[in-house]
Amino acid sequence: MAETRLQDEYNKEVRDCDVFVSLFFTKTGKFTREEFDTAYRQFKKAGKPLIYTFFKNADIKTGSANKQDLKSLWAFQETLSELGHFHTGYDNVEHLKRQFKDQLEKLLEKGFSTG
Repeated sequence: MAETRLQDEYNKEVRDCDVFVSLFFTKTGKFTREEFDTAYRQFKKAGKPLIYTFFKNADIKTGSANKQDLKSLWAFQETLSELGHFHTGYDNVEHLKRQFKDQLEKLLEKGFSTG
């Protein structure tokens, strides 16, 4: 039996990365939330990783939507607001790519370096 969870290895990678991106639609999964929290703690401690949080703007079929999943999403959005962390909405993959590209270009203009 392993002494660490596979998630612990993911969390180590999150702590060591320069940029952390999370995408959400109808729920905030337990492990995704754990990864965000890990990234946020590391950012507060060391100034990185930079954290980008995106939420998909799309219709949800209420008949098949899971109430608990939606509650987890809304609770997470509230947490982001309390932290003062801004998130970005996107409508489709192309819109997401454009939004993220714009953010990366802003970083490069400011002289962002991974070194």
